[in-house]
Amino acid sequence: MQTIHTVAWMKQVAADARRKEDILGLVPTMGALHEGHLSLIREAQKQCSPMVVSIFVNPKQFGPSEDLKKYPRTFETDRKTLKQLGVDYLFAPSAEEIYPSGFSTAVVVEGLSDRLEGKSRPGHFRGVATVVLKLFEIVQPRLAFFGRKDAQQVRIIRQLTRDLNLDTELMVCPIVREPNGLALSSRNALLSDAQRQAATALYRSLVAARDEIRSGERSPAIILSSLRKVIDSEPRVALDYAEIADAETFEPVITLARESYILIAARVGDTRLIDNALIEPDENGTFTVSI
Repeated sequence: MQTIHTVAWMKQVAADARRKEDILGLVPTMGALHEGHLSLIREAQKQCSPMVVSIFVNPKQFGPSEDLKKYPRTFETDRKTLKQLGVDYLFAPSAEEIYPSGFSTAVVVEGLSDRLEGKSRPGHFRGVATVVLKLFEIVQPRLAFFGRKDAQQVRIIRQLTRDLNLDTELMVCPIVREPNGLALSSRNALLSDAQRQAATALYRSLVAARDEIRSGERSPAIILSSLRKVIDSEPRVALDYAEIADAETFEPVITLARESYILIAARVGDTRLIDNALIEPDENGTFTVSI
C-alpha cells in the first residue's frame, strides 16, 4: 500500500488509472476507522481496482462550538489496518495541502443543507460539500462509497454530483451496528462505558418507531411520539431532533406514502450522535423499515 500525502501525487495516480481504464474506487473517511468503514472498503474492493481510502479530518465541517481537537485520531493504527486489508492507496493529505494559503472557495447545496443536521450545525454541509468536491476532483473515482448512517450527507453529495455533472457514482451501504444496536461511529470512542450503554436509546427508539409502522400506524406524529418516549426514558441522552423526512427533499412528511427516513440526533454527554431508519413502500402499500 502506498501512502500519498500530496495532491499532485494523488492526481498522477488517478490519471494513470484513467489511462488504463481501471475502475478506481474511493472510500472517504476522517480516520478512527471502525467496522463500518471496513465494510465500505470490502464492498469497494469487490467492485473496484485500484482502491483509495482517504483519511482527512476536515476542519471546515466543524462549527465554532465543536471541538475539532477532540475528534479521535488513530492514524498509525488506521494505516496498518488498511495495509492488512490490501488497500492500494491511502490518501492522507494535510489541511494545508487541501486548503492552501489563500483558499477562498466554498460549495453550498442550497435547500437540502439548511434542514435537520444543517440547521443544528450551521456551515457543516458547506464544509462537507467543499471537501467532497475536492476529493472527487483530486482522486477522480468512478465509484465512491458512503454509509447510510449519514443519510442527509449522502443526499447532498448525490445532488452535488448531479448538479455539477460529475462522473463519480455514489454507492450507499447499510448501517453497521454493534451487537447492542448502537450505530458504529468514530465518535463512539469518546463515550464512557455508561454513556455507550445509554446511547443505545437511539437504536431502541428507532425500533419503537418501526414497530408502530409495522402495526399499521401511518401518522408521523404518533410514530415520533413512541420514539421520543424511549429517548425521554434515558436521562443521559438529550434529544436534538427527531423527524420523519422525505428521502428526496428531506422535508417533514405529513403521512407515510413515499420513501422516507426516520432521522434522529442526540447528545450523550458532550458527544453528538446521529442515526436513522429507512422507510420504503412497495406496490401494495406495505412499508419496509430498515434500521
